[in-house]
Amino acid sequence: MIAWRFFFYSLAIPQVVVFAADSIIIKTLEGDGAINNIRIQRAKEPVIRVETESGAPISGAFVHFSAPTGGPGGVFLGGSANLTIQTDREGHARATGFRPNRNPGQFQIRVTVSHLGQTASARITQTNAEPSTATGMSSKKLALFAIVGGAVAGGAALAARGGGKSTPAAASPTAGTVISSGTPSFGAP
Repeated sequence: MIAWRFFFYSLAIPQVVVFAADSIIIKTLEGDGAINNIRIQRAKEPVIRVETESGAPISGAFVHFSAPTGGPGGVFLGGSANLTIQTDREGHARATGFRPNRNPGQFQIRVTVSHLGQTASARITQTNAEPSTATGMSSKKLALFAIVGGAVAGGAALAARGGGKSTPAAASPTAGTVISSGTPSFGAP
């Protein structure tokens, strides 16, 4: 049996048709402006959404998160300053396991997205901070309130004992000491 093969060649010149694709848009959903607790190593994980200009989610896009390697920053799951993942069906990408380092201060996580030859980038700003004391006051403020409280208690005790004459005071042109509640301040009013 003999098999014959026929090849037909087209004289038409192929044309390349280029469709204008929507640009990639990165929207930060969580983590921008977050303040991370460096004492207990807790941070807000960055979450982004990748979409087209028309708002349609882009699934399967590659997302690269990059934290600074020096100064304030952090590490992703696995202990690296870099993480590359793909977006899910809704176009979401979460930098799971992000932890702050022990350096206080503001820093930026760089985000780069690539999909079908297009790229886009964004920055997510976070701050690493040491939380204040349990009372929310510094030791200096606490000492000041203790001194003022002691002076008030001493004055109240003296007045209760009747320790001195009580006469109405005339209005004085000079300013005296004023103690009021609120943020302590020193110096002229």
